Amino acid sequence: MIARQSTDDGARFAFTDRWGGASAVPYASLNLGGAVGDDPGTVRRNRRLAAEALGLDPADVRWMHQVHGGDVAVAGEPWPGGEPPAADGMVTARRGLALAVLTADCVPVLLADPVAGVVGAAHAGRPGLLAGVVPATVEAMRSLGAEPARVIARTGPSVCGRCYEVPEDMRRDAERAVPGSAATTRWGTPAVDIPGGVGRQLRASGVRDIVLSPVCTLESDDHFSYRRDRTTGRQAGYVWVAEQ
Repeated sequence: MIARQSTDDGARFAFTDRWGGASAVPYASLNLGGAVGDDPGTVRRNRRLAAEALGLDPADVRWMHQVHGGDVAVAGEPWPGGEPPAADGMVTARRGLALAVLTADCVPVLLADPVAGVVGAAHAGRPGLLAGVVPATVEAMRSLGAEPARVIARTGPSVCGRCYEVPEDMRRDAERAVPGSAATTRWGTPAVDIPGGVGRQLRASGVRDIVLSPVCTLESDDHFSYRRDRTTGRQAGYVWVAEQ
């Protein structure tokens, strides 16, 4: 199943879950990640199925080589040689071109300024949060003509602060970099609230229309979770602005 959201002025957001694809266990079934050990042909089929379900041409979807950093790429024509850049944020000013971000506990951050026709997508795990990939993506959108006050932000399922256990020094580092992101698990140990930290970074960047997903991937059997399963697939978030 694919959860979709749209606005009257053309912004389109979509988040997949793990169902409706062709992958076998342990990637069952709509695995969209190409670097997790699944059959490459099956992953291509799954990506085609997801794109077509959204009314997209698979050739009009851009992917990243995600590395848990803070770099942002500008997408347009197909990547040279067919190889996506090493980046954890992407932006485009091309209407109809969809940006996709893969996750299995990290926060998929989708951003759109439908007035300017500019969209962005970011992969925000703990390293990306601390590296500032979310504000860097907003800034890259601004360079293409977007206005943060007009940007619509939606996040997809990710591990919640009650489940994302980390050592105390990691919690301390996260709180220092993103105040308010320190958390405590349901069982009383140190944790980091990545979705909450993303929300704080978006607000600090001037974004006001923000909706954070309430779904925790570790708690949801309908979503891939690396923390829960280790060997697992990846779901995706897609964002684009409809062509006028």
